Amino acid sequence: MHEEHMPVNAALKSYLETRRSIPAFQMTDPGPSRSEIEEMLKLASRVPDHGKLAPWRFIVYSGAVRERMSLDLAEIAMANKPDMADDMIAVEKNRLTRAPVVIAVVSRAASHAKIPEWEQVLSAGAVCLNLVMAANALGYASNWLTEWFAFDEKAYPVLGVSADERVAGFIHIGSPKMHPGERPRPELSDIVSFAGE
Repeated sequence: MHEEHMPVNAALKSYLETRRSIPAFQMTDPGPSRSEIEEMLKLASRVPDHGKLAPWRFIVYSGAVRERMSLDLAEIAMANKPDMADDMIAVEKNRLTRAPVVIAVVSRAASHAKIPEWEQVLSAGAVCLNLVMAANALGYASNWLTEWFAFDEKAYPVLGVSADERVAGFIHIGSPKMHPGERPRPELSDIVSFAGE
């Protein structure tokens, strides 16, 4: 019996062979337009999702709101660490302004009668990577970051995240100021085992 295979996708294979994140501080304008952002989010949502729960949502930060929010985050950071050095205060005041657009992937994973919460969390992680790739597919640089405010619930009201939610990642999107070289990758022999061998 003839076995059917999906066609080889040479463009996707080539992309995966060279995929590389660009640091957020090496991004610049132009960022994606509203319609491009919406297209990215449609693509990003096409992930494994046991039970079709969509246990995640998106918050888009763009324009001037990023500056105000960054200052609010800096206030929380300085309250957490009153002896913070001036150079770090400057970093905190620009957390959401390094890239033209930042998109939070927010996990809504919760106890469910049939779907393990762990699988819901993993689905949110899949959304983060899909959004990174969707941004690249539309010609933009992207980077999946978390940083302290993803884990500090005092920052959640600033970010628009509810107390029963968690941040899976902040995807920073913009145009690259430079193209980075390759970085070391793990050797397959260190991370792969074949069952029964």
